[in-house]
Amino acid sequence: MSEPSNPPAESTEPCMPDEELLYDLADLFKVFSDTTRIKILYALFDTPRSVGDIAETIGATQSAVSHQLRILKQARLVRFDRDGRSLIYSLADDHVHTMLAQGMNHICE
Repeated sequence: MSEPSNPPAESTEPCMPDEELLYDLADLFKVFSDTTRIKILYALFDTPRSVGDIAETIGATQSAVSHQLRILKQARLVRFDRDGRSLIYSLADDHVHTMLAQGMNHICE
């Protein structure tokens, strides 16, 4: 009679995501590499704002803010709603708020 076999040991290595997801994650983190974009995200941290209001808040031109908002929108970090002829930008969701807060906590430790 043979001895019962031991169950395989559980792997302690994390499951590696697909290569495409890793590239997407790296691209997301690249978006955070620009100080102007970080300023814009912080300007939107608690309050939706227009391009002009963001520009005034961070001390940049409306053209520069519009350019960076386009990048942030493509990365799905901000969204906008129409208010008549104006666009009002806000953080896309609570995940963006959490990423900013966690990043700040990390560097302030």
